[in-house]
Amino acid sequence: MKPFPENIQGVLFDLDGTLLDSAPDLYAALKTQCEEMQVAVPPYAMVREVVSRGSRAILRCAFPDLDDDALMALVPRYLEIYHAVMAEHTRPFDGVDELLASLESQGIAWGVVTNKPGFLTDELLVRIGWTPRAAAVVSGDTLPVKKPDPAPVLLACERAGLDPSRCLFVGDDRRDVMAGAAAGMYTVAVRWGYLDGGDPLQWNADLVVDHPSDLTGRIKVAA
Repeated sequence: MKPFPENIQGVLFDLDGTLLDSAPDLYAALKTQCEEMQVAVPPYAMVREVVSRGSRAILRCAFPDLDDDALMALVPRYLEIYHAVMAEHTRPFDGVDELLASLESQGIAWGVVTNKPGFLTDELLVRIGWTPRAAAVVSGDTLPVKKPDPAPVLLACERAGLDPSRCLFVGDDRRDVMAGAAAGMYTVAVRWGYLDGGDPLQWNADLVVDHPSDLTGRIKVAA
């Protein structure tokens, strides 16, 4: 296993399922849309598992028999509902606030690279109160490509003035590990996120952690 890097400059994070537990609001939006359309609401556990894959995967839980075009036609309304409620029950995972505060106290920059659309990412960070704290934010539509392509990760490093070889990329999905590794970063897979039904131990991450405190204790600027 690759040794943990010394003199870390920055840490980039996936957003949903890594920093924020956003599944309750994503599910609430789906529940509202199902009620509008008078269809059965799928179980929360089914939806939570797929939220990292985006709105189409979430909608597919409730509308398994629709073809792709019909499913896509439901996306704008779903996003409209979600935009209205997206910070009502969304909270940082336990230990995340302490991790971010520890990074900031050491002068280590942190940022977000997510596949979430920019208009949702930006508004959610405003509502959570993180906008002035993040050194860089790159969303799913900032570039023509998204994770697992490394380009969004490299753009975040460029915007934050970071050397990728001195940074961590932290996420709850195999695509996060792939993007971070391709960008030349030390990759960390987290067990507390949504995981898309996968096993983080199978993603070839440099490190797998159970709780944000596992990182808080490791990331220390050399004296």
